[in-house]
Amino acid sequence: MAAEVAAEVAEQPVESNGAEPVTGTSAPDASEHILGLRGRIDEIDRELIALWQERAALSQQVGRTRMASGGTRLVLSREREILDRFREALGADGTQLALLLLRAGRGPL
Repeated sequence: MAAEVAAEVAEQPVESNGAEPVTGTSAPDASEHILGLRGRIDEIDRELIALWQERAALSQQVGRTRMASGGTRLVLSREREILDRFREALGADGTQLALLLLRAGRGPL
């Protein structure tokens, strides 16, 4: 399903003739509604990026503090807890998201 959506999106132009954004419909009311929804999506994306960066920085501080005090680089039980939390809330995609978040904070294994 995701591959089908990605292929469909890739085929659509981002802008029409360089001026108006493409909404996928010629109905003015629907286009206006879509643009409003996209505006909120863009706001959410900015918030997610800022939270991602903050989380990664905090996680890096935890790791530096733990290692400076003679602790281990990783606490696997903590990583498992995070993976479980995301999987329970979001399913299989949650696991993938959690893995990306963990990597952003600690680096690759």
